[in-house]
Amino acid sequence: MYDPRLAWMLIAPVLLLLIFFLVLPIAVMAAYTFFTFVTAGVETSALTSANWHEFLTDSYYHGFLLKTLRVGAITALLCGVLGYFPAYFIWATSFKHKWLLLLLLIVPFWISFTIRTFSWINILGEQGVINVALMKMGIISEPLPMLYTEGAVIMGLLHFLLPYMILNVYVSLESIDRTLIAAARSMGCTSAQAFREVTLPLSLPGLAAGLLLCFVLAAGSYVTPQLLGSGRDALFGNLIYDTIMSELNWPMGATLSIVLFVVLGFFAAIYTRYMGMSQIVKGLGG
Repeated sequence: MYDPRLAWMLIAPVLLLLIFFLVLPIAVMAAYTFFTFVTAGVETSALTSANWHEFLTDSYYHGFLLKTLRVGAITALLCGVLGYFPAYFIWATSFKHKWLLLLLLIVPFWISFTIRTFSWINILGEQGVINVALMKMGIISEPLPMLYTEGAVIMGLLHFLLPYMILNVYVSLESIDRTLIAAARSMGCTSAQAFREVTLPLSLPGLAAGLLLCFVLAAGSYVTPQLLGSGRDALFGNLIYDTIMSELNWPMGATLSIVLFVVLGFFAAIYTRYMGMSQIVKGLGG
């Protein structure tokens, strides 16, 4: 009953879209990394490895990359710690209208990401809610420098990415057969032991998927560091933007883009090798 020609006809539209909108742009960008930069906005097609040599030998770029990976890792770990327990609560609650809790979880996605990021300026700024409240209570005499710091960037990323973590963990928990927990309890396990021996190990694929997703999105972020951070808190995405838009150095910007693509793809490949991508697809699908 299997017809290879029919199968290729069915997947041909998707393959064409992937080729034209994913593979081809990446290939063009990769080729652009070998172009020669002349001056702002001007480059030639004369092939050179100068862009790669500059990246590999200049510690300026290495510092940005390491800081980006560090911020992404911290954000992902915080999302994992803070997101697991709400996901567990939604899964374990006996509340009849559980769908309402999931609806409240995705409500933030209905508001523009940029607007949500801007809201932290009114919270963390010198005249923000926190500083004004602390000063009125007499706890501090002058505003605390909370905005335009790395902590503010991580807070904004956490606000943006936490729902993704909760959804991934919840989907993983929802796939657990509850009779396994009942069997553990019937064999003398306490609630804590049943959680440690049954629930937690079986939910680790969802937690790992959430960690990868949060790490990749945080490391590739541009808007949040741009709005909530200073020049010292810029991430690799901001460096790419400045290289292309401010310096008009398209070959070097393409080189940095490929570097970030390869680095994040490396972590995704490791996850796929041991866990597979199905859990992330489930989490994104709710």
